[in-house]
Amino acid sequence: MELLSPYSASWHTIGRASLRLTLHRKDGAFAPNSGYKESTVASLRFAMLGAGFWSYYQLAGWKELPGAECVALCDRVRNKAEARAREFGVPRVYDNPREIFQQEKLDFVDIVTSPETHRELVQLAVAHKTAVICQKPMAMTYADASEMVRECRDAGVPFCVHENWRWQTPFRALKRVLDDGRIGPVFRARLRMVSGFPVFKNQPFLAELEEFVLTDVGVHVLDAARFLFGEAETLYCQTRRVHPDIKGEDVATVIMRMRSGATVTVELGYAENYLENDRFPETLVFIEGSKGSIEVAGDFWIRITTEEGTFAKRHPPPAYSWVNPAYAVVQSSIVDCHANILQFLEGRGLAETTGEDNLRTLRLVFGSYESARAGKVLRIE
Repeated sequence: MELLSPYSASWHTIGRASLRLTLHRKDGAFAPNSGYKESTVASLRFAMLGAGFWSYYQLAGWKELPGAECVALCDRVRNKAEARAREFGVPRVYDNPREIFQQEKLDFVDIVTSPETHRELVQLAVAHKTAVICQKPMAMTYADASEMVRECRDAGVPFCVHENWRWQTPFRALKRVLDDGRIGPVFRARLRMVSGFPVFKNQPFLAELEEFVLTDVGVHVLDAARFLFGEAETLYCQTRRVHPDIKGEDVATVIMRMRSGATVTVELGYAENYLENDRFPETLVFIEGSKGSIEVAGDFWIRITTEEGTFAKRHPPPAYSWVNPAYAVVQSSIVDCHANILQFLEGRGLAETTGEDNLRTLRLVFGSYESARAGKVLRIE
């Protein structure tokens, strides 16, 4: 499926010829769900559980789409819920999630709370036969995540995880290039999310996490690796704590052998060191195939090199008024992730990031910790 950018552009040869890119603004506003059939059913009613930082972006993303209406908001700190509800015109507020299920007629809930609360809230939704969307990471342990998926499956309750990284504009474009086969079978790839950005100054609570970089950004990048290259057969991981005053790891390197035979390396780092080309929060990618290579470079450029030369095209994220331009590639992808899950809940298509699918990503996350502790290669079942 093609997700449209607010700009059109053409590939331009790099190398002996000079590089030139012309961007053309398309007529009309960007349509976030342009890759999907437009909904013809009545809006689904949902409640958001959690009114913290990410709730703002989740609600703003839902506002971009027809077909979903937030009718209630819940947070244990009631004044936070009231403030967020005023921002978005949400009519009712709760501080007890049990009450929201008792009082509201809901089609689904969007859980935007901290990970340690996810299992209890999912179980509550299951008890009320209400579809669930859950923030990443799905759970604090693989065992808990497995149980959550099983409980939803056994109860016939739709369960999706809001894993938006794979919905970033450059990743969707990259997937199309890989699928067309122009660089031949992939034998090696590297995904790099390494930055000197001071995450612990921005979010001090992260320093208290016993497991950090793999569960925070690693879950995103490992999911993107699965999206691009399929499932892993084995993995080996090394972790490092560079900051002396944090509890978890801030650097990790994961090497996977995929079922296709390709070797895929994921590099993660928030060491707060100085980097010449720091592209936070962009994920940079380099892929080698039997007939060429692909690079996802800074500023959303994708460069394809084959015997015909090197061709480049820029794939910027769409612009929304509520998005922080510095984080646009991440925040804008929320809309397309929402759209994919919404069409699934409406019965108009499949969801990519179901609980079942995300469980495979968590196997890589928690398997990486297992490998790092043992210092051994881990076989992925």
